[in-house]
Amino acid sequence: MSGFSEIKKGLSGLETLERELNLKQLQINRLLGITQAINNNVSADGLYDMYKSFLGWELGVKKMALYVHEDDEDWRCAGAIGISDELLKTDIRPLLPRYTRLKNVEDNDNPLIREFDVVIPVQHKELPIAYVFIGGFKEDDDMYGKVQFITAITNVIAVAIENKRLFKRQLEQERLKHEMELAGEMQRMLIPKSLPTNHHYDLAGVYRPQLGVGGDYFDYMEFDDGKLVFCVGDISGKGVAAALLMANFQANFHTLIAKRESLDDFVRDLNTTVNRITGGDRFITFFIAEYDPATRSLQYVNAGHNPPLLVSDDQFRFLDKGCTILGSFTALPKVEIGRLTVEGNAVIMAFTDGLTDLRDPSGQFLDEAMLHHFARANYLLPPMEFNRLLLEQIERFKGNQSYPDDFTLLTCRVFGG
Repeated sequence: MSGFSEIKKGLSGLETLERELNLKQLQINRLLGITQAINNNVSADGLYDMYKSFLGWELGVKKMALYVHEDDEDWRCAGAIGISDELLKTDIRPLLPRYTRLKNVEDNDNPLIREFDVVIPVQHKELPIAYVFIGGFKEDDDMYGKVQFITAITNVIAVAIENKRLFKRQLEQERLKHEMELAGEMQRMLIPKSLPTNHHYDLAGVYRPQLGVGGDYFDYMEFDDGKLVFCVGDISGKGVAAALLMANFQANFHTLIAKRESLDDFVRDLNTTVNRITGGDRFITFFIAEYDPATRSLQYVNAGHNPPLLVSDDQFRFLDKGCTILGSFTALPKVEIGRLTVEGNAVIMAFTDGLTDLRDPSGQFLDEAMLHHFARANYLLPPMEFNRLLLEQIERFKGNQSYPDDFTLLTCRVFGG
């Protein structure tokens, strides 16, 4: 009789072993299925469903909640087993950072976390990307084995989805970069590719938007009566928003300047247009000058812009007369036209504040006195050479520091009679 009992016990052990082997085979098959799904680029939600099914059916997990970090701002519960929807509304996000390693959570005061036995944090590149809470273990469960297996599969799922997120972000960044490059190309089409040169005057410009697109602007217009108008502007803000306003500003400049109004009326009309478009939320600093070679007279209006320098054989002055910035007010209270006669050879150097905002490696700002000294020493140079030497001096000054803002320089050389 005892022999039969031993045989029966042996058969029972074999059956148990066979069931365990079958279960392990099912688990391995499901794990291979999840791996194949990852390779086939199954969506994140599809992978979460497979994960939930795997834990619930193959591993017999009674309680589970998986929290994932799918963006840079928040966590969300991507799947749960055996937890009521009402309880899942409990906010445990502030508690998550405290879990830096696998640990027991039975004594937690939070009503949702109390439902679980252990928490398994998942990290990727030393940053947390997921937390899985597991509970409902039975006394005869191989808790250690289950937790090890759950840890492995959670890492596979979480890292795969994190890589999907990073890849998607990379694609978005590349798309944005491409769009910014296209926007930069379009914007550069609005900036004059060549500037006029003749026996009366010679112009040269430098245009360097910080982000590929920007809010700096320079332009010119020659008229049949021989007069030259040139301008420099700086639109508040950076990037695409400033670039869009710059494009609109360029169109309005050409429309309004063609009316040949006096400079003060032109600036008032321009202010009204900018204010109407932006609602007063954006502003533009602007400098415009009109030069008449026949009389050597220069008229200008400076609308809150960095005062350009005029250096000649016997002159050094700032072109600072004008009005306040454009766009902030529905009507300009006062516009003063600056007037002067250019004597002999001269240069007018106009620039945006991206130049004076430059810092050297020690953090010191570019001293405007350096610009004044440079202009005085080099005003007889051709404008392109003037600009090239100035850029070399700027590069030496800033060292490895980047440009903090859009940077534009417009140099106008006036030849003596």
